Amino acid sequence: MKPISSRDTMKRDMMEIICCPVCKSELALEVKKENDAEVLSGSLMCKKCNHTYRIEDGIPNLLPPGFE
Repeated sequence: MKPISSRDTMKRDMMEIICCPVCKSELALEVKKENDAEVLSGSLMCKKCNHTYRIEDGIPNLLPPGFE
């Protein structure tokens, strides 16, 4: 298992390039905790199909529902 680097964590500017893995629609970001560089916890919610993806320890879990 490779160590997590700061470039692997969730940053606000990633919202420009990531999309829902199910329907490819835009995601909305809900931040629970962040620092100057990254979102540490929160969620991403698809604006079209309403699937929610957790962000924990700065890592977005973009596995489709049923694969978690």
